[in-house]
Amino acid sequence: MAATRMMSIIGRKNAGKTTLLVALAAELVRRKFRVMTIKHGTHPADTDQRGKDSWRHWHEGRAERVLMEGPGQRVLWERTEQESDPVALARRYFEGADIVLVEGFKRAPLFDPAVHDPGDWVAMVTDHPKYRADFPVFRFSDTAWLVTIATLAWDRAKILPP
Repeated sequence: MAATRMMSIIGRKNAGKTTLLVALAAELVRRKFRVMTIKHGTHPADTDQRGKDSWRHWHEGRAERVLMEGPGQRVLWERTEQESDPVALARRYFEGADIVLVEGFKRAPLFDPAVHDPGDWVAMVTDHPKYRADFPVFRFSDTAWLVTIATLAWDRAKILPP
């Protein structure tokens, strides 16, 4: 089995992280890769609607884990003592992934050469017309950035150790 790769997408609130991640995921799926994603949020995920069965399992039953199985999808809710990092989550839940795309888990949302290693960065997509860095920088107005970033993501994503 090939090694799993991982790439994180970070940025400010409403910067377009989710839009970029889903476009990148769809492009990699189109290329026949097994793509899995992790989304880190700042508040608990919505666990269905009040009164629905899955909501009742989670809120009223207080189960440690709730797995909802339905046609074409499966959702797992799990109570945790503390948050995990994306590498630990990928190892636990995403066996067999070719690439895991991660949104969030940021400490500093913008590239800072005093803090970050440019070698860890694959690319940046920005609407700032004059931003430059030691890695590829694309503008949202560029026409080919998605295809190029998908290739960069595959070629330069972190390969998770076994």
